[in-house]
Amino acid sequence: MSENGPRPADIDPFPETDANTAVQEAAEAEWTAATTAFERVESVLSRTTDWQSASEIAERARVSEPTARKHLMALAETGRAAMSDTGNGTRFKRDPDRRRLERIQQLADEHSRAELERAVREMKARVREFEDEYDATSPDELVDRLEPDDEAGWNILSRWRTTRRNLAFAKTALSFAETRVVDAMSTGEDRSIEENA
Repeated sequence: MSENGPRPADIDPFPETDANTAVQEAAEAEWTAATTAFERVESVLSRTTDWQSASEIAERARVSEPTARKHLMALAETGRAAMSDTGNGTRFKRDPDRRRLERIQQLADEHSRAELERAVREMKARVREFEDEYDATSPDELVDRLEPDDEAGWNILSRWRTTRRNLAFAKTALSFAETRVVDAMSTGEDRSIEENA
């Protein structure tokens, strides 16, 4: 390499090329051709966890701002979007409760009552192990005792919180499945619900 040539630190290992841009543009064109404006707004919203304006969502969904606003308002009316009116306009994000309910329904649909009961039992036992091992009644109590450099302790804390979250979802899914059975029995609906539970 000559003295006037690029130094290794100056070389971009992933330079922007016309080929990269062409691939991205082709993928966007295919997405917009294969979906409706509503589907694109709904798809973008489903991944939006922070408040965003209709124009920000419109840009990501490849629709006009008025189109995005119209679909976001419809999604808010059905409970699939959370909406906040601020001094700077209306902002939107996915409704976290809606996502939780979808997850609960998914668990109830994909697992039998026996599988959910087994999962609840196993996770309760694991939570009890955390409590006994660390002499704490909750992950928050453990936080107070952890040193900043205690990597193992912080990993345990993360596992404990995840187990508690999953346990709450499994218990709620079990209740949801039970509600389906009781409701079907009282209304005389299809007995297959009872058999699948």
